[in-house]
Amino acid sequence: MLTLLRRAVSASRLCPCAAGGTQHYCSSAKKIRIRDALTRLDTGSSIRIQGWVRSVRSQKNHLFLHVSDGSSLQPLQVVANSDLNIRGLTFGCAVDITGSLEKSPSQKQRVELQAQNVEVVGECSPVDFPFKIKERHSLEYIRQFPHLRCRTNAFSSLLRIRSEATAATHSYFRDNGFVQIHTPIITSNDCEGAGELFQVEPSGNEHSLDKENPHFFSVPAYLTVSGQLHLEVMAGAFPAVYTFGPTFRAENSQSRRHLAEFYMVEAEISFIESLEDLMKVMEDLFKASTEHLLSQCAEDVGLFHKFISPGQREKVDLMLKSSFNVISYTEAIDILSRNSEQFTFKTEWGCDLQTEHEKFLVKHCGNVPVFVTDYPYDLKPFYARDNQDQPRHTAAAVDLLVPGVGELCGGSLREERLELLKTRLAQAGLEDTYAWYLQLRQFGSVPHGGFGMGFERYLQCVLGVDNIKDTVPFARSSRSCLL
Repeated sequence: MLTLLRRAVSASRLCPCAAGGTQHYCSSAKKIRIRDALTRLDTGSSIRIQGWVRSVRSQKNHLFLHVSDGSSLQPLQVVANSDLNIRGLTFGCAVDITGSLEKSPSQKQRVELQAQNVEVVGECSPVDFPFKIKERHSLEYIRQFPHLRCRTNAFSSLLRIRSEATAATHSYFRDNGFVQIHTPIITSNDCEGAGELFQVEPSGNEHSLDKENPHFFSVPAYLTVSGQLHLEVMAGAFPAVYTFGPTFRAENSQSRRHLAEFYMVEAEISFIESLEDLMKVMEDLFKASTEHLLSQCAEDVGLFHKFISPGQREKVDLMLKSSFNVISYTEAIDILSRNSEQFTFKTEWGCDLQTEHEKFLVKHCGNVPVFVTDYPYDLKPFYARDNQDQPRHTAAAVDLLVPGVGELCGGSLREERLELLKTRLAQAGLEDTYAWYLQLRQFGSVPHGGFGMGFERYLQCVLGVDNIKDTVPFARSSRSCLL
């Protein structure tokens, strides 16, 4: 009773416009984010919030609402007089609320909003709404509603984490002297050489009048699979460059590991001559970004580690405090061959490592990330530097394998020796196609190397999310419906 009386007295002091219960906004109220109300503002502040109702509870003469605006996992409790007669106030509705921020008598929150005015901006039928107020929905369930799943706690947390991880990535590169390059999305290059490309052509017929060359760009054009080759261009003028953007693979797979559209973090560094230099950047990027996330998104990351992947925080802490392991491809094959576990795919020298192999190697190395170096030359694209070793011919390439995911990063030193690169391209019948790439080696070429990191796979690794489709705002994969 004393608590309710305090709330009633506080509400009566809000502002002159509260007299008579008239519902209109107080001009002195400042519109703020709920995150700031919870953590920064002093009590007694007249504020205005806008968001969505997460719960509604009626008690005697008061209504208790939990309102979220996406700025934090924690909602703000709002206390309103029941005589405000608010129509359409239900779970999921959008509201605009003005009131006074006061100290909360409850131990569960520091402050609460004593509402003077509550307006329902957008109604929501709790019967038809696919998410229910007292149910904890699985990631598999909410995946059915790509247009609504951002309303759930788990996915709104994921999106805040993704945003902060993006900022952490840019911050790492900026602090280490990298120049960001906006590499093109439409390109004529198949950087990976796998042929899994989305071709781009205009939808109309007005551009196909030239029968000899019907292509809009005069040559076949595709959505990019990597910005690497364009970064190599820029590495001829800057010592360190990077790009962070969407990439596309027309891989006909609906597995939990594959997306047709995903984001890649790619870097290219000039004047480096060893894989060790490249691996240091990869490890530093992983650790700096992850430490930033654990610091700045502790509550959101904690939700995943508590409810979705219990025990994941201990795994992440182990990765952060440990130096990453380094083994050669040849050593990896020896480890796999000596193992008694039965693999689906063969494990002989010269075969590509599959996910089952990668996860086993990480486990073998104590569930600490492991670099695998010096892959068979024939497994790697034309730009990977030839180690010129015998009898097993290898390239100066490296993959970073991490727990729960397998391959996270792939990189290599680039072949800067013109004659060797010419020979490799000629063998592949690509000498004319990549004549411009050969010219990069003719005019002030330097030893250089680079790598790419799958951004969604990184989020999987840190959060312990099993399905990659749960790490991206709108999943694009084979046979999936597009919004």
